[in-house]
Amino acid sequence: MKIMVINGPNLNMLGIREKNIYGTFSYDDLCKYIKDYPEYKDKNIEFEFLQSNVEGEIVNFIQEAYSKKYDGIILNAGGYTHTSVAIHDAIKAVSIPTVEVHISNIHAREDFRKVCVTSPACIGQITGLGKLGYILAVVYLIEYYNK
Repeated sequence: MKIMVINGPNLNMLGIREKNIYGTFSYDDLCKYIKDYPEYKDKNIEFEFLQSNVEGEIVNFIQEAYSKKYDGIILNAGGYTHTSVAIHDAIKAVSIPTVEVHISNIHAREDFRKVCVTSPACIGQITGLGKLGYILAVVYLIEYYNK
């Protein structure tokens, strides 16, 4: 199984920005945590981790997932979650099961964060569970294909 993990704006600043909201782990720590998580270590999952602060690059990543024949996408679009029709449309265009993840509970934060433009294009959303949300997204994609 091939899973592309795409992180959007400011997620490269994990461990530096708003530690009270996002925790003290770095972006590299997050990627290692996902890749090495023991629950699915024996499942032969190939991960590709990508991060961009640029909306168009995230659209390109999603389109590349199609051409590279990825089975699933885990997406934390960061602030673009609330504004990006382009990312929404890219997810719809590729028809790859996509799980949206947010480290913080976006529904318990500022009102503008409660609007999710990208979510309707995804098969699910996990929010507020910290880095564990990414693990749950991987497990969900495994189960999605085992139905």
